[in-house]
Amino acid sequence: MERPAWAPQSIDISVPSVSRIYDFYLGGSHNFEADRKAARRAMRFMPGLPKIMQANRAFMRRAVNYAVGEGISQFLDIGSGIPTFGNVHEVARAADPEARVVYVDHDAVAVAHSRTLLAGDERSGVVCADLRKPRQILDSPEVTGLLDLERPVALLLVAVLHFLQDEDDPYAAVAELRDALAPGSLMIVTHASYEGVPVPEDVAGGAVGVYEDIRNPLVMRTREEIAAFFEGYEMVEPGLVSMPHWRPDTPVDQEDPYAFSGFSGVGRKA
Repeated sequence: MERPAWAPQSIDISVPSVSRIYDFYLGGSHNFEADRKAARRAMRFMPGLPKIMQANRAFMRRAVNYAVGEGISQFLDIGSGIPTFGNVHEVARAADPEARVVYVDHDAVAVAHSRTLLAGDERSGVVCADLRKPRQILDSPEVTGLLDLERPVALLLVAVLHFLQDEDDPYAAVAELRDALAPGSLMIVTHASYEGVPVPEDVAGGAVGVYEDIRNPLVMRTREEIAAFFEGYEMVEPGLVSMPHWRPDTPVDQEDPYAFSGFSGVGRKA
């Protein structure tokens, strides 16, 4: 298998990556055959997976615009993935040119491409770190140098929490991040769930099984379990809903049925 020039030597391109599979779903070019093979296997069970990812990105853009409208100019995007058109810094700066953004991911390709994309950008930073270790993120030079945690920050946990197992204690990780943020900060979340998926649970479970096979298990939590991540936050209207239903800017009845899979929400720290 030929290694592309942009692929860091430190990564095994024969092993699928969640970030690169997501990039494939979005029509990106920074993925390898192993990633594409895994994505196609999952799509045999849920052909609409790309539609879910597109709805996820559309929600993220609306939520970032909401945050800027609320006067927030600092963004911490954990599990940011591989940069694609309409990333957080692009959306935020279209409304506020002074917006500061720190991207965090533990995938070497995602980090490498983020650093290349943002080279010379003094208001953006990239951290190679894991959500399971919040202190590593909060104490990084990029966060301490670019973000003022004494002022409100928009924390993005978009399509990442469902990759943390219960034994990882994801609620404790989210709470540690919350406690480091100033009052008025926002938390922006999307999370996979069997609820809303337009195929039977056992069929959707086949797609989930693909992620287990590549050693990146996907945890499909219930609405109540996802809502528990927002402890210490006041939910922004319309609350925890499917992605198309969160402050839509296009008619919801025109959305693909797969777009309604899982949940999204924004909370404000009191």
